[in-house]
Amino acid sequence: MYDNFIAYINRQLTKPLTEEEIEIIKSAFTYKKLRKHQYLLQEGEVCKMAGFVIKGALKQYTIDKAGKENIIALLIDNWWAGDRESFVKDEPSAFYIDAFEETEMFVFTKNVYNETLSHQPFFKELLMILSEKHTFRLLKRIHATNTQTAEQRLMELENSYPAFFQKFPQHIIASYLGMTKETLSRIRANAAKR
Repeated sequence: MYDNFIAYINRQLTKPLTEEEIEIIKSAFTYKKLRKHQYLLQEGEVCKMAGFVIKGALKQYTIDKAGKENIIALLIDNWWAGDRESFVKDEPSAFYIDAFEETEMFVFTKNVYNETLSHQPFFKELLMILSEKHTFRLLKRIHATNTQTAEQRLMELENSYPAFFQKFPQHIIASYLGMTKETLSRIRANAAKR
């Protein structure tokens, strides 16, 4: 059950996990299944668990005063889910994270992190690498939002994350890109005509 997860971690690290480290992972991460629309986290809760998406799709979002969802992140197979700030600072989260489809994860709790994972050099390295990748993705997204047209942002997303378009409907993709679903439909229709 853990083989693909271990292989994923090994691809991130500078040296492969030892047998002892693999056993630590197996004891620290537990399997969790989320039903479609089940929350991993709700606004106002402190994030007590984070994890790795084995299979499935989640969306991370806020809800504005008008009741509209504003998608912050789309999380699919081999991505990590959780609110790191809430998790680390023990503060209420500003986000909802729920399963868009039935989702399987390996999760760890705050207690397990504090007692076990935070002391492991391999996990410190993994967090550093993941934080760096996340920062680069976030800066790229902010830059695209500020400098690219809606059509360019859509093309960039299609090229970078084609799996999003298999997992999520147009209105979710549109929200993630900061546009209406009508704008997204128009852009796709115009592209199909060319």
